[in-house]
Amino acid sequence: MRFDIAKRRVGVRLSGLVILCVLVACQPSDRRPGLWLSGETVASLPSSWAFTNEHREIYVQVKTPYFIPHSVTIWCAEVAGQLFIGARNPETKNWPGWVDKNPEVVLKIDDGLYAVAMQPVSNTEEIDQIKMAYATKYQLKTTAGSTPPPMRYWHVIPR
Repeated sequence: MRFDIAKRRVGVRLSGLVILCVLVACQPSDRRPGLWLSGETVASLPSSWAFTNEHREIYVQVKTPYFIPHSVTIWCAEVAGQLFIGARNPETKNWPGWVDKNPEVVLKIDDGLYAVAMQPVSNTEEIDQIKMAYATKYQLKTTAGSTPPPMRYWHVIPR
């Protein structure tokens, strides 16, 4: 009987520890992806995303084929009040493909959660503007003769 009680206590503690680990590991951090983003839902989208220039990183939560959200820390750039997100080396990551299948995502900026959609950008002139905005915001420099890594960009739009 004592053994059963002790076994249950260990099971309860272990379950609590697992739940705590999952909750702590929900948000992404630097290069470590996460699950659900937490914060306060923002009811309406801003008329200008210029405030994102003050944020070095934001978070994006995408839907996955296995029904558990996937979130990553990412850079963003604002051009004329519009928000753009880019993925460096997108072929090496899963989330860009998941966005292709379901463009509805959640962005976390500060403590605000924004339900938006991501639309791929293919216009060369628009991409050039986005690259300039990224270079300015993140003080990126190009080296003569170097080939920049492959990039893919999305325009953040209302759902």
